[in-house]
Amino acid sequence: MTQHRAPSKLTRPDGESLAYLTDGPPPGAAPGRLSALWLGGFKSDMTGTKASALADWAVAAERSLVRFDYFAHGASSGEFFEGTIGRWLGDALEMLDVVAKGPQILVGSSMGGWIALLAALARPSRVKGLVLIAPAPDFSEELMWKGFSPEVREQILRDGVYHQPSDYDDKPYPITRTFIEEGREHLLLGGPINIRCPVRILHGMTDAEVPWAHGMALADALVSDDVTVTLTKAGDHRLSEEADLARLRQTLDDLCTQLG
Repeated sequence: MTQHRAPSKLTRPDGESLAYLTDGPPPGAAPGRLSALWLGGFKSDMTGTKASALADWAVAAERSLVRFDYFAHGASSGEFFEGTIGRWLGDALEMLDVVAKGPQILVGSSMGGWIALLAALARPSRVKGLVLIAPAPDFSEELMWKGFSPEVREQILRDGVYHQPSDYDDKPYPITRTFIEEGREHLLLGGPINIRCPVRILHGMTDAEVPWAHGMALADALVSDDVTVTLTKAGDHRLSEEADLARLRQTLDDLCTQLG
């Protein structure tokens, strides 16, 4: 099992710091060997159940794993209401460019699935495969804005923020007008997504936050022919039961074997 460690810090050009951990062999210790980069979900952090399970996988598989907290998440600096998809994508690219070494499999959960797709488009030579858990591309528009009542939309446009209750936190999440409007600059599902590497999608059929049909729409939009969707009938959004974690580890093992 992974042990609690103090995270390392990467300072961004704007002075904000990103907290990160590395597991398995140090990044770059085996040049050319596939490594993994974990991209967490909205308001999650790098010490969650799935990220910790991946840390154990990295040690057992002898592959480097980098996991980190986005701006205003977990142990990283920043105020959450200032966060946007573009800013968090920038964090992912900074980790990919500075900390992670060599060819990568990006493992993205929920919002992290959207970030992983955007990062793969931005760094196609570095990203060799994607494992996406309940991926939520375009969620700010498709699953938030379009699902909000007219009153909530009016509040966001008028006040600049709506505090959305959450099943995962005692405090509501601030959903800002800037977050919604900036998210529109990164939408993917309106046309073909020019990602050609292998993609593995894991989705629960009882997922109330990101319906599994959303994952199917993503699979259809991807240009790659090597796309597999695994649906778990009783699986929820978290997909954190032991069987789910075992499936995640096996998916990574199989993809690493395929890619070499």
